[in-house]
Amino acid sequence: MTKVVLIDSHAILHRAYHALPKFNFKRQGEPVNAVYGFFSMLLKAIAILEPDYLIACFDASGPTFRHKKFVGYQANRPKMEDELSSQIRITRKAVEEIGIPVLIKPGFEADDLIGTIAKKLKIKNKLKIVIVTGDKDLMQLVTKKTKLFLLGKGVSEAELVGPKQVAEKLGIKPEQVIDYKALVGDPSDNYPGVLGIGPKTASKLLDQFDGLNEILAHLEILDPKLKEKLEAGRESASLSYQLAKIAQNVPIKLKLSESRLDEKKISFLKKVLEKLNFPSLVRRLEKQSSQNKIKKQMDLFK
Repeated sequence: MTKVVLIDSHAILHRAYHALPKFNFKRQGEPVNAVYGFFSMLLKAIAILEPDYLIACFDASGPTFRHKKFVGYQANRPKMEDELSSQIRITRKAVEEIGIPVLIKPGFEADDLIGTIAKKLKIKNKLKIVIVTGDKDLMQLVTKKTKLFLLGKGVSEAELVGPKQVAEKLGIKPEQVIDYKALVGDPSDNYPGVLGIGPKTASKLLDQFDGLNEILAHLEILDPKLKEKLEAGRESASLSYQLAKIAQNVPIKLKLSESRLDEKKISFLKKVLEKLNFPSLVRRLEKQSSQNKIKKQMDLFK
């Protein structure tokens, strides 16, 4: 089955920036720890997922449509450090040099671009989609044909997450993730959810009902205290639902053929890693490429 791998670039870069020591990864005296972490994870994704197509999505600078819906959206987040900002620019330029399509759209987050691409590609039955990310919010996109390659605490480990794993981690179905976020809120993005509703209560409610609308339509059968919380938080839940929902209708143009991961791009990847002065990653890539050739030769006999 043909695989399309979508890279949630900002999520990986943020994780790498805070997980890897700056003094260990420098180029011309400047930290490149986030850049190193990004390409380390990219090599892991290529080795394990073996993508036929590869696309990198980045956040646009400036406010998004969510900021227009809710002024307080992400208001508690500190301003991005200049060192991280510069490393995002370095990474984006490097990815473009390799020939991997870079998608970015003002007013939207990388999540929304990924959601839009995943929806567009669903009509192509033979395509399997894997999203490389450290953001659990993208669990709402998971289906039998769309999975996450989800980073662990750092950037050295990742696990494949499908519907079964979403149920194990959150106690809900992937299609209920938006409802879950609407109930519990999200401190990192600074939207409220329903006051007094935590993860356990949200999971129990979504085990009993399909989603937020059905919960709000059956308040009379709930415990009086829980009913009171949900009645008081009705508008807040509705707003949180809109903020949590990943857009899947972003106006973007994408020619899938341009994102094919071929030998030419692997060659450019090696040159970029050499230019960035990441010798350990160059060696990893060379080893992976040689193993992949053996694997392909063996596949001919299947």
